[in-house]
Amino acid sequence: MNSEVRDPVEPEPVAAVRPLVPRPGLDDIGLLLGDVPRGTPIEIADGTTPAVEDIGAGHKVALHDIPKDAPVHKYGEVIGVALADIPAGAHVHVHNLGIGRWEEPVVYASPTRRQPIGAAPTPTRDHFLGYRRVDGRAATRNYIVVVPTVNCSATVARMIAQRADDTHRGTPGLDGIIALPHDLGCGMAESTPGDDILRRTLRGYLGHANVAAGLLISLGCEVNQPENILSDDLGTETLTIQELGGTAPTVNAALDHISNLVSRIAESRRTPIPLAELTLGLQCGGSDAYSGLTANPTLGVAADLLVAAGGKVVLGETPEIYGAHHLLRDRASNPEAAARIDELIAWWQEYAASNGATLDNNPSQGNRAGGITTIWEKSLGAVLKSGTSPLNDVVGYGEPVTAPGLTFMDTPGYDPVSATGMVAGGANLLAFTTGRGSLFGSRPVPCLKISTTSGLYERMSGDIDFDAGPAMSHPDQVTYGTALFEALVDMASGAESTSEALGFGTEEIVPWRMGAVL
Repeated sequence: MNSEVRDPVEPEPVAAVRPLVPRPGLDDIGLLLGDVPRGTPIEIADGTTPAVEDIGAGHKVALHDIPKDAPVHKYGEVIGVALADIPAGAHVHVHNLGIGRWEEPVVYASPTRRQPIGAAPTPTRDHFLGYRRVDGRAATRNYIVVVPTVNCSATVARMIAQRADDTHRGTPGLDGIIALPHDLGCGMAESTPGDDILRRTLRGYLGHANVAAGLLISLGCEVNQPENILSDDLGTETLTIQELGGTAPTVNAALDHISNLVSRIAESRRTPIPLAELTLGLQCGGSDAYSGLTANPTLGVAADLLVAAGGKVVLGETPEIYGAHHLLRDRASNPEAAARIDELIAWWQEYAASNGATLDNNPSQGNRAGGITTIWEKSLGAVLKSGTSPLNDVVGYGEPVTAPGLTFMDTPGYDPVSATGMVAGGANLLAFTTGRGSLFGSRPVPCLKISTTSGLYERMSGDIDFDAGPAMSHPDQVTYGTALFEALVDMASGAESTSEALGFGTEEIVPWRMGAVL
């Protein structure tokens, strides 16, 4: 029987993959936008090179041979040092990139450092619809808050807020009655930094513009006595559980008091207020490799638009500017602000070391799974949230934000702690970028969540307000940044965020815990 002889079939050529290079000509790595199997051709400056290994989406690939101990660049800045020889086409990550023995980033003069990549457009709006307080301050929400002085009175505060909110829900002009529980207030030495931070934080919440009225609930025997928090201008009532005879009498007394407050607050109505009276706190959490390419620079455009309208913007998370702090220092409008940035970095290095850690411990497992390798890389992406405007002031945790334009607040990198400090400092609006899908909300201040990828937005659409995934280029970042600015103004004017609709925000007050627990 004859068999037909066939010519061998040539395999289809594998298409070369073009990595995204944030700063062509300056960067040593490219970002892969999809999973790349070993052997896949990778486009580089002078042709192609095969992928040395399987590399996941969002991770870095070497664009040329990188010798051991050489600095590795992304965004035109140093993100780490090669811990081994890295061939072109290799996966660049924790196994071969780190900060090594370098305690400070290797900083070179960068042609992009002091020059914004294009200017943000002119603000499209000049006002929002907010509540005008008697003392002239502007509010984006209208809450009654029940604040415990100590963890021991936190459950009673929750009982009061839940029953009062059930009774008065739907009252025109009232966004809600909420408790703001925390786990501090006793077992700590008085007049220590931790004690001072707690008092300043609680005072900032009780006196916040978004708080139409507050009620302080004290146990009676705690270290953090009401007089340590209250000031004459707060006008806050205090109820003491031990003096009133226990839980039930305190709850009943509080409900009577809140009913009187509601009758007064129900007259509140939103009116046009200039955007200059908005203070926007910037947060990022669950970051991934796309954070510095889409969501954070897009938020930076929105931040620049608010500054152009006369508003205030607050950047924080000091451990997450390490490796990019030279960029903020270069933007300082006065020498005091520049010097303060250096002082904060030195303090955090010493603080981390005294607790057996380094600042490079900051990227979480989720961050690294998402493609972020070092704290320097994470920080360079995080700083982009602040846009391009000058740095006008640097303040401590929970201190009032008063300077127009950009202020830096010293906070930990842990998102709830950082956001708590910004709210205490007066932020009446929060924006939160995420690449992995952080769950966060904030009351009494609304928080708008922004995804780094469209895939995350589609997967967690019930938790995310704005998709910045398509904004991979500067023109797109301006377009989406303008749309994000509009969404922030709408939220300031009363549009409900996804986290508000879900009921987030009452457990997310987390004052910075510092010092000994005695």
